[in-house]
Amino acid sequence: MEKEENQKNTATDQNQNLKKETEKHEENPAGGNQQETQEETKKEIKELTPEEKISELEDKLARTFAEMENQRRRFEKEKEDAFEYGGFSFAKEALNLVDNLDRSRHVLESDDNLKETEALKKALEHLDIIKKDLISIFEKNNIKPIDCLNKKLDPNFHQAMMEIEDDTKEPGTIVQEVQKGFTIKDRLLRPSLVGVSKKITKKEEKTEQNQENSKDK
Repeated sequence: MEKEENQKNTATDQNQNLKKETEKHEENPAGGNQQETQEETKKEIKELTPEEKISELEDKLARTFAEMENQRRRFEKEKEDAFEYGGFSFAKEALNLVDNLDRSRHVLESDDNLKETEALKKALEHLDIIKKDLISIFEKNNIKPIDCLNKKLDPNFHQAMMEIEDDTKEPGTIVQEVQKGFTIKDRLLRPSLVGVSKKITKKEEKTEQNQENSKDK
């Protein structure tokens, strides 16, 4: 009997302890941080005042209009570039026609059998007419040759291929055009290949330098 009563008392104590723990957990299920979490949540869900809502909407609206305007300008620029420079690659390839005409002229002029003949004169006249017509078509489409002779070298439009001794020109002046360059509107289509001047080195200076070098040795 005593044994049964002890077992009942033990079970009763366990039930009471379990009940207390359950009640305690229900009162504070998340531990000591529950109150802090609830306060943060209240701050997050706190409603804005009407003035704050209006100010926020105005800010979003202004940013949206700014993005739309930037996008519109970007589309306009792309459309303009496509219209003005859409034939850039074709124009660059078409310049080979001008080069071939110049090469043909040079070959004919270098032929000893044709020199000072009427056939050569007529052939050169026809080549000149074709070239002028071709350049005229280019210019109507805003493709223009670069005028470079007797001008200072400009890396934006010219590419130096050689140096030529010439005391009559300032160093860096273009004295020979190897290949004509062209622009399309305000863009470079291809640079002019040129030869630029440099000062003539006097033989006397070279001789003196050589003598000084010999003495040093």
